[in-house]
Order: sequence, then structure tokens, then C-alpha cells
Amino acid sequence: MDVKTAEAIAAGGLRHIAFIMDGNGRWAKVRGKTRNEGHRRGAEVFEKISEYCAEIGIRYVTVYAFSTENWKRPESEVSALMRLFSRYIDTALARLSEKKIRIVFLGDKSVFPEKLRQKMVSLEKRSSVYDRILNIAFNYGGRAEIVTACNMAIEKGASFLTEDDISGNLYTAGCPDPDLIVRTAGEMRLSNFLLWQAAYAEFYYTDTLWPDMTKEDVDAACVEFFKRKRRFGALPDDEKGGK
Repeated sequence: MDVKTAEAIAAGGLRHIAFIMDGNGRWAKVRGKTRNEGHRRGAEVFEKISEYCAEIGIRYVTVYAFSTENWKRPESEVSALMRLFSRYIDTALARLSEKKIRIVFLGDKSVFPEKLRQKMVSLEKRSSVYDRILNIAFNYGGRAEIVTACNMAIEKGASFLTEDDISGNLYTAGCPDPDLIVRTAGEMRLSNFLLWQAAYAEFYYTDTLWPDMTKEDVDAACVEFFKRKRRFGALPDDEKGGK
């Protein structure tokens, strides 16, 4: 990473990066491998990329690992993803003191088997002492998240909802909205990911398949991010005061 980009990140210019990890199946297909092998490789890359983001000073990282729609995939594929997920939790629990990253699961945990759910809760609790955050969206849907947040606010006594009521009850409550959302594999859509939080995010699309994603690809996304002028609806400085 070039010095200028590293300094901008250190200064807080890029606090939160989110990844839509797409292309595991296509990566496997072009290599004559099974989709499950693509997911296994994708899981390895996820660990490397999330750790790299923490290393370069990005405090918040969010990854889209499994959507509410992904249950429609073949049972064998879903089962393989669940095994990968369970093994990841075991590894993360064993390496907490080494990695020092807080892990938060975004999504509805109630659908998972009790043993897996308890491991998720344990990892969240034991990692909560760290200040760098990795959000893993698993059984996650953006629309469902907004509905859940509204219902939670109503249960707490709200009769007229504000934006703060909704933001404060999202799965990501307390976490700043993403500055940059990166999607791999050439797709250009959100796919029900962070619909509320993405209101003013910058988007970066790459043809790189997720299992081929490297640190250099992350650097390229960060460099592109700092070329953008984020105005959040306001006029650029050189147009203020004009007619």
C-alpha cells in the first residue's frame, strides 16, 4: 500500500469496509473443482483479507457470508457451508488472544442448531473486549434486519419511529455505516446487504473472484476510495455560493 493511502486510513478516512464475497462457485467451476472446494478456498481468503484490513488500520470490517436466501441452495452445499462456519468459530475461539479482533454475527441466530448457536454467542462474548470489529453476516437479510429493528423499537415503547430508533436497533448498532462496499466477481448489486447502512457508502466492483482476492486488491479498492469526493448530499466546495 502506498504511503498516502496508509496515512489516510490511519487518520480515520476509511473506518469501515464491507465485502460482498462473490465468485466461489465460478472459481471452482473454471478449475474443474466442486462448489464446496470453492467455498473452502473462499473461507481461507476471508480470514486473510479480514486480518489484513485490521493490520492496515481499518477498524470495522463486515463480510456477507450467508444470506437468508442462501438456504435455497442444494442441501449438500448448505451443509458444507455450515461445517466451514463451525470450524471457523472453533479456530477463532482458539486464536482470540493472538488476533485480538471482536467478532459480531449479523443475522438471525435462532435458526441454527443449539450447539452452533451457543458457539456463536460464546465467540461474541469472549471477543467483546477487543476494539477492532469483524461483522460476519450469516443468515442475514437487509430487509429482515430493518423489520426486526422496527419491531424492537416498538417493543421498547416507541410509537413514532425515527431514524435513530431504527439505527439503534440494527444488528450493526454502535458500528459506523460502511464507508466502502466492495463486491467481487463482476456483479453490480447489493443483494439485500446492509440496505439501511449503505445509504452513503462508496461502491467498488472488481471482476476478481473472491477466492482470488489478494491484499493488493484490497489496496486498489482503498486507493480508489480516496479518489472519490464524498459529499453526503451537499455541494462540492467549488460550487458553494454559486447560483
